Amino acid sequence: MKHWFKSGKPWIWLTAGAVSVSLIAVLGLMAMIAWRGLSFFWPAAIHEIEVRANDGTTQTIIGEIYDSEEIPIQRLQESGVQLDNFDEPTLRRILLKVGNREYVPLDFAWIMVPQIVRDETPADLARLERSKDGNFYGYVAAVLENGEPVATEGDASLRDELDRRIERAVEIGEEADALQSSEIGAINYQLNQLRLERRRLELSDQLTLEAEQAIEEREQALRDEYQELEKELFALREQANRDAVVMRDMRGVEVTLPMYRILGATFPNDMSLFAEIGHFFKQIGNFVSEDPREANTDGGVFPAIFGTVFMVLLMSVLVTPFGVIAAIYLHEYAGRNAITRLIRIAVINLAGVPSIVYGVFGLGFFVYMVGGSLDQIFYPEALPSPTFGTPGVMWSAITLAILTLPVVIVSTEEGLSRIPSTLREGSLALGATKAETLWRIILPMASPAIMTGLILAVARAAGEVAPLMLVGVVKSAPMLPVDGNFPYFHLDRKFMHLGFHIYDVGFQSPNVEAARPLVYATSFLLVTVIVGLNLTAIGVRNHLREKYRSLEH
Repeated sequence: MKHWFKSGKPWIWLTAGAVSVSLIAVLGLMAMIAWRGLSFFWPAAIHEIEVRANDGTTQTIIGEIYDSEEIPIQRLQESGVQLDNFDEPTLRRILLKVGNREYVPLDFAWIMVPQIVRDETPADLARLERSKDGNFYGYVAAVLENGEPVATEGDASLRDELDRRIERAVEIGEEADALQSSEIGAINYQLNQLRLERRRLELSDQLTLEAEQAIEEREQALRDEYQELEKELFALREQANRDAVVMRDMRGVEVTLPMYRILGATFPNDMSLFAEIGHFFKQIGNFVSEDPREANTDGGVFPAIFGTVFMVLLMSVLVTPFGVIAAIYLHEYAGRNAITRLIRIAVINLAGVPSIVYGVFGLGFFVYMVGGSLDQIFYPEALPSPTFGTPGVMWSAITLAILTLPVVIVSTEEGLSRIPSTLREGSLALGATKAETLWRIILPMASPAIMTGLILAVARAAGEVAPLMLVGVVKSAPMLPVDGNFPYFHLDRKFMHLGFHIYDVGFQSPNVEAARPLVYATSFLLVTVIVGLNLTAIGVRNHLREKYRSLEH
C-alpha cells in the first residue's frame, strides 16, 4: 500500500474521478436546462376541468396543466382552506395555465385534485396565440368577415377557414411592420438627419438662404413620400380589421377577437405525433427569429441573439490586436527588469478584478468622459441629446475588451515563450529583420495560442451581464445596431443581450410563472451561442495549427 501511494497512482485516480464527477455534473445541468427549456415548446394538452367547491357550486376551468405538487393537508388548513370528506395526510394539487388574461383575474390557478369532478380533453378545444394578452383558450364558434359569419361551429371547413384567415392576417401584419420599420423608419431617420444638418449649419453660421431652401425642399419631398406610405399603411390596417373569430370561453361567453392580433391557432388535443413534432420545431424557429412581446414574457429573442453575437464579435476585433501587441512587446522587446515584472503582475491581477468594477470604469471614463467629449467635438448639433455620451454597444464592447485583455495577453505570451529561440536566431542569421521574423515566423507559430486566448475571452465576455447593465444593455431595444440606414453600423445604440434577458425575465418579470420556462429556454440558447462561437474559434485554431505545423520542424 505504501509503495502504491508513493507511485502516485492514487492521485491520478483521484484527479480522474474529480474530472469525471465535474463532467457528469455539467452534463447533468445542461440536460436539465435543455429539458426544462425545450419542453416548453412541445404542444401541451388543453384540459376542461369542472371543480366543485365546498358550498356545492361548480366551476369550469379551461387551460394547460403547468405544474403539480404534493402538499401536507395541514399546510392548507393553516392557510384557511378547508376540504370536506378528505382525511388523507397529503394532497395533490395542479397549477393550471388558464390564459384569457383580459377576462380572468390571474393567468394561473391552483386546483385541488379532490375537488375535480370532471377532467376532459375535448378535440375541439383551441389555443390561440396572440400578439397581446397572451394565449386564449376555448371553442371556435365562428369565423367572421366584415361582421358576417363565413364558417360556424360544426362546419367541416371551420379549421381550414380559420387557418387561412390567420395566415392572411399575419401576412398583412408582417407587410405593415416591414413598411413601418423599413421605409417609414428610413424617412424618419432622414428627416432627423436634415434637422441635425440645419442645426449644424446654424452653429457654424453657414445657414444661408439657399441652404435653408434646399433643406426645406428635401424635407417636403420626404414628407410627401411619408404621406403616401402612411396611406398605404392605413390601407393595410383596414384590411387586417376585416376578419375576426368568435370564441366560447370557459365562462360560456362568446368573445369576438380581431384576427390581426392572432398569430396562430392550434388544437393540441387533436394532434398526431408528426403534427406535434412539426409544431415543436416551428415554435423553436419562432423563438429564435421573432421579437419579444408582453414585457419579454412571450415571443422570441432574436434581438437578444443578434446583440450578443454582434457585441462579442466587436469585442473580439478590439481585444485581439491590442492583446497580441502587448504580449509581443512584453516578450520580444521589453527588457527583463523591475518595470516589466510589475507590468506582468498588474496584467495578472487585472484578471481577478470583479467585472462590475469594469462596468463602473466604462461608465465613468468611456461613456461620460470620452463619449461626452466626442459629442462636444463632433455632434454639437444633437446636444443636449447625447450621441456617444450615453451607454451603447461600442462602449460595451470596449469595456469587455479591457475585461478580457489579460486573458489574451497571458495566453499569447505563453505561446511566444514555447517557440524555440533557435528559430529566431536562424531567421535573423539568414538576413531577415526582427519585424520580418515576427510577422513570418513567430506570429504564425503563435497563432494557435492567440486563438486559445480569444476562445477564453469570448467564453467569458458572452456570459457577462453586470458591466453591460451600466454601459449599454437594455430590457428592450426598439432598433438593432445594424440596419439599412447609412452608416449601417450604429455603434451608439443600446442593445439586448441574452444574459440580461435571462435576468430580466427571471427576476423582473410581472408574470413569474409564465416567464419561468423562458428562463430555461434562453439559458440553453445562451450556452448554445457560446458553444457555437467557441467551436468556430477552435476550428480556426486547429486550421492554423495544421497550416503552420511545418514551421516547427
